[in-house]
Amino acid sequence: MLPRRPTALTIAGSDSGGGAGIQADLKTFQRFGVYGTSALTLITAQNTLGVQEVHLLPLELVRRQIEAVAKDFDVGAAKTGALGSVELVETVAWAVDEYALPKLVVDPVMISKHGNPLLAPEAVASLKQQLIPKASLITPNLHEAAALLGSSVDSEARMRDAARALHDLGPGAVLLKGGHLPGKEAVDLLYDGHEFERLAATRVDTPHTHGSGCTHSAAITALLARGETLLEAVRQAKAFITRAISSAPGLGGGHGPVNHWA
Repeated sequence: MLPRRPTALTIAGSDSGGGAGIQADLKTFQRFGVYGTSALTLITAQNTLGVQEVHLLPLELVRRQIEAVAKDFDVGAAKTGALGSVELVETVAWAVDEYALPKLVVDPVMISKHGNPLLAPEAVASLKQQLIPKASLITPNLHEAAALLGSSVDSEARMRDAARALHDLGPGAVLLKGGHLPGKEAVDLLYDGHEFERLAATRVDTPHTHGSGCTHSAAITALLARGETLLEAVRQAKAFITRAISSAPGLGGGHGPVNHWA
């Protein structure tokens, strides 16, 4: 009998183009040797050019998917992505407690790479109050951090202040991703409430970054499921997403996906 593989759960939306969401998460879990399970929250019609339609799934179906996985699999870590509405955020937050989902990584997906909303504005408060405090780690980019905090983050110095403010919302740790800042480096900050870890990589000049946030957080989740420490998981995931962006396959006519096999 083969040794049992670690298992991870992604609770997120479907991207018909395969570059982000559930599809990106499962590819990334596979890349790290982790068995991937999933609970879909919403379905999109999208490609590298944009999101054409979003359909939220029934709350009970979302709950039942999570229940089905949690009652049969030994989930080592879980992550969330696009949740869509207040009600879906509340349902997922309830399920995290009800089914004792461990090592929760919350990627606060609010808007697609093309500018399409994937979280209702009124759901931001629910995300802050009900789900983020349950997370072992949250992984906002600068735009998501600004939406959560109500103020812009436009420098590395302000990233430190923002990371502290985000940690005050209750998660175990914050990985604030600074890829939207100008400069030769793409700098992320990991803050655990006590210390900062600066993670920098050479910036890759490419439009092909679709799904980079999902892929990055999925890599962290997979590594946590494998038993890595948070710091080691974040370090390895940073190196992976940098390779994935730099070797993007150039698919589609718009913002193409990253390379999930990097």
